[in-house]
Amino acid sequence: MLKTTALRAAAAATAALLTATACSSQRGQDAQDTAAAGACKGQQTTGITDSTIKLGGIYPLSGPASAYGTISKGVSAYFRYVNDKGGIDGRKVRFIVRDDGYQPPKAVEEARRLVEQEKVFAVFQTLGTPSTAAVWDYLGKQKVPQPFVATGASIWGTDHEHPWTIGWQPNYVAEARVYAKYLRDRRPHAKVAVLYQNDDFGRDLLGGFRKALAGSGVRVVAAESYEVTDPSVSAQMASLARSGADVLLDVTTPKFGSQALAADARNTRWNPLHIVNNVSSSAAVLRPVGFRNVQGVVSATYFKDPADPRWAKDPEMRTYMKAMREYAPGADPADQFNAYGWAVAASLHKALDTMKCPTREGLRDAVRHLKDVKVGLLLPGVTLSTGPGDAFPIETMRLMRFKGERWQLFGEPVDTRKEFGPLTK
Repeated sequence: MLKTTALRAAAAATAALLTATACSSQRGQDAQDTAAAGACKGQQTTGITDSTIKLGGIYPLSGPASAYGTISKGVSAYFRYVNDKGGIDGRKVRFIVRDDGYQPPKAVEEARRLVEQEKVFAVFQTLGTPSTAAVWDYLGKQKVPQPFVATGASIWGTDHEHPWTIGWQPNYVAEARVYAKYLRDRRPHAKVAVLYQNDDFGRDLLGGFRKALAGSGVRVVAAESYEVTDPSVSAQMASLARSGADVLLDVTTPKFGSQALAADARNTRWNPLHIVNNVSSSAAVLRPVGFRNVQGVVSATYFKDPADPRWAKDPEMRTYMKAMREYAPGADPADQFNAYGWAVAASLHKALDTMKCPTREGLRDAVRHLKDVKVGLLLPGVTLSTGPGDAFPIETMRLMRFKGERWQLFGEPVDTRKEFGPLTK
């Protein structure tokens, strides 16, 4: 899949800022960066020593996507827990969190701060497609790893010009394929209405959904988009209700996910099967709507839900719960976003353990050569795998349905690599 117009626009919007500071920034960086010797001669060791690793993360702690900000608490809790256990290969992790307010220009500013002032080893977890797109050219030129970005845009795995950047969660096309397979198998003549965010996130998932439906009797009969700056999606939901669709595919970020679910609950004359994408499936999104109003909603996941009692005796879940209470006492351990943060931090730990060289280049290569790596909070059957021609660590998901006060898994894991083939440009 080729770069979209919005991705190019994000890069263009920051080009002037980066160009204006390139010379002075490079001089400052050259003066302080360090390089390895021996078998790893010439590779960058900025931000990593025999006893420490300095990582930076950029999240929307404020702004329209601030619900995602709590992910950083799960990440931080993991690293604090690991540090108290001796660190990663004897190295204590310092994790520096910056707020971009879900604004690409601010993400660029914070990325430069992390690289040029904080001298981080890697920028781990930039959240959101727009912000990640705004900084990946800069980080690539600086040769700073940008591992496991918190966005499922397929471009992170299909683009070959940015080897320093890679995703983690199932890409949006893979997720769309899971919903398409479900409808093809269970509702072969479904009429689908789609609400989607008008950016690369929304269009990526919608495009993957349409393509996965090709040749089936399932049809998209209506689609309405919204802007992240819109106050609400009430008008879009009213329009979609008039379509007569019997399925609603809800491709939204948390704020708008809550609004869409609430609008659906209020409209008693329209009762479609409501499928909400994974990034808006957290209890934090559903709770304001009222759990009684979201019964039967369907989504997909790939990691264990901390609110599901089936995992109460799971060793990793027990470790996670205890660590969250100790290292992030103000955060809700049952919040899926916090569990996401723990799982992705544990995944980075695994990648760091496999580095052939303790360098930026070593991490860049390690995340692209993962082989069925197990991570404690990922669902059974879900592992991390990457390799030549496949830069998507996770492409297996399971469906889940909301019942009572929590999500309940159903069906078997869907390996979208096997079901639909590899995703390419």
